[in-house]
Amino acid sequence: MIKAIFCLALMTAPVMAQDTRQGSAAMLRGLDKVSGRTTDLVVPVGDAVNYGRLEVRVGECRYPSSDPSSDAFAQLSVTDLRQNTTVFSGWMIASSPALSALDDARYDVWVMSCQS
Repeated sequence: MIKAIFCLALMTAPVMAQDTRQGSAAMLRGLDKVSGRTTDLVVPVGDAVNYGRLEVRVGECRYPSSDPSSDAFAQLSVTDLRQNTTVFSGWMIASSPALSALDDARYDVWVMSCQS
């Protein structure tokens, strides 16, 4: 019952729109879980990079205009090149990478920031 009341309160509360700017590239970090190596990937918006057997494509990268160094979020599409299947498609948020995460046995990829 408390959960239902909390959800109702969240749905009826006014939503504050955040003023954002669009970055020209996304700074991503990849982790190879087998080797333990991390790799920083700078991917221009509209382009893709290969990371292991994955192709990571950035559709958009946005950040709060009031604080460019804070919470970036990016629209990503990740394809497994060996199986030719999309393994992730959606938005990732830098401050909450587990909220919408890539589910892959070997690799993790998450958003660090946007570059203007």
